[in-house]
Amino acid sequence: MATLYTHIDSNKRKSWLLLSGFFILIILVGYVFSYVMDDSAILYVAVFISIIFSFISYWWSDKIVLAMSDAKLVKHDTNKEFYHVVENLCITAGLPLPKIYVINDTALNAFATGRDPEHAVVAVTVGLLQKLDRSELEGVIAHELSHIGNRDILLATLVTVMVGVIVLLADWFRRWSIFGSRKNNSERDGRITLIITIVAIVLSILAPIFAYLMQFAISRKREFLADADGALLTRYPEGLAKALEKISADQEPLEVANRATAHLYITSPFKEDSKKKTSFWAKAFMTHPPVSERVAALRGLKM
Repeated sequence: MATLYTHIDSNKRKSWLLLSGFFILIILVGYVFSYVMDDSAILYVAVFISIIFSFISYWWSDKIVLAMSDAKLVKHDTNKEFYHVVENLCITAGLPLPKIYVINDTALNAFATGRDPEHAVVAVTVGLLQKLDRSELEGVIAHELSHIGNRDILLATLVTVMVGVIVLLADWFRRWSIFGSRKNNSERDGRITLIITIVAIVLSILAPIFAYLMQFAISRKREFLADADGALLTRYPEGLAKALEKISADQEPLEVANRATAHLYITSPFKEDSKKKTSFWAKAFMTHPPVSERVAALRGLKM
């Protein structure tokens, strides 16, 4: 019988398996493109760019996201009850207290960011504080603290950078194929070059799609993991389950959200009909699992 712990272990294995697939895809795309374009520097440049973007994302991602979300810092005296909820859960989880922010928006949502537990941030909307009871709020905060404790933010940053590199390589190759190459490839076998060129063209179209699919898949797995880990932290899965139901039922979109930050939130900030049946292909392009599936998983946990 599946328990909370087997659920967590399974999601961790699947997430790292998907991440390994990402590395393989980058190497494959880079190698094929560099071969066809007769320039091995392409792969090195792509790796260099990914390192630069990873460095920027690692050190300043929290500040960038907070600025984009128009979040304001909360001090102890500003909202003592909310502050104590976060503080008590951090003590239980053995995590340092993150900086606490509030987004002045009546939509219901929350997110965590930061490069590690020592430099983490938790942000919630005004609507979430107003419309959730204490047990529901604890469930949401426990979910976000689980993201911090599991280093999900670092994983999300790495995955985002890799997606960007693949898209950059694909766009680079498409531009090259349009304007053509001026190099003389007479020393190569014509048929091999033609086959690899066709493969490269196909990759330039499909690689970004597969990269996004893998990014979304990892994001969904981490949400299930954070749900399970958050339930373990509070020992009350029903609190988070009810919170997710309330957030899903609220159809007010989060105005400060955008496609770049959507995956950070506890549920998608772009509201859709939660009762509408979601097809397999629609799920593949979702940053979050359907709330109904998350609630069912929480209520099926054996504590």
